[in-house]
Amino acid sequence: MDQGGLQPLYRGVKPPAGTPRVHKAVDGLVVGRRLMAAGQYDLALRAYYRAASEDGLSPELLSAMGAANIRLGRLNQAELVLRQALKMDPNFIPALNNLGVVLMAQGKYPEARLVFRKAFALDSGKSNEIRENLRLAIAKSEKSAYHPPRNDNKYSLVRQGHGKYQLLPNEKPAGSPGSKLGQEQ
Repeated sequence: MDQGGLQPLYRGVKPPAGTPRVHKAVDGLVVGRRLMAAGQYDLALRAYYRAASEDGLSPELLSAMGAANIRLGRLNQAELVLRQALKMDPNFIPALNNLGVVLMAQGKYPEARLVFRKAFALDSGKSNEIRENLRLAIAKSEKSAYHPPRNDNKYSLVRQGHGKYQLLPNEKPAGSPGSKLGQEQ
């Protein structure tokens, strides 16, 4: 009598006699790290998802997922996952560093600077990578400070009737250098 459920179509060849039976696979976090080192970021992310389903989420696992998403160019997804890791452990240095990297890539230099500063302080300045990231964030955030726009346009947009505009060269004020007005001939 049929008991329901799915039946495998192909079970494969039986292992040789004496082969030990594996009851638990290698930890998905370990597999994911090996795949990241091999440049297989999509497979690493899948391994991290498997680890999460087996062992639950942890700041370490979420940070690893964020790193894989960064390598895959999924910056928004990486940011969400890394912020989730930092909700679980606000002082988890790898998640802070990775979040800073994401923020830099998104052009959010002032926030990246704060995140790297916290990571640097928690790390006691031991990591050269975090130190360099902080230095770069400081430089970028200072460059991105607001500078009022200069209006050195040489042309003006002038309305010439209903819905018609013309681009005309700006005339220099009378008496200014290069102006023909106000000069004796």
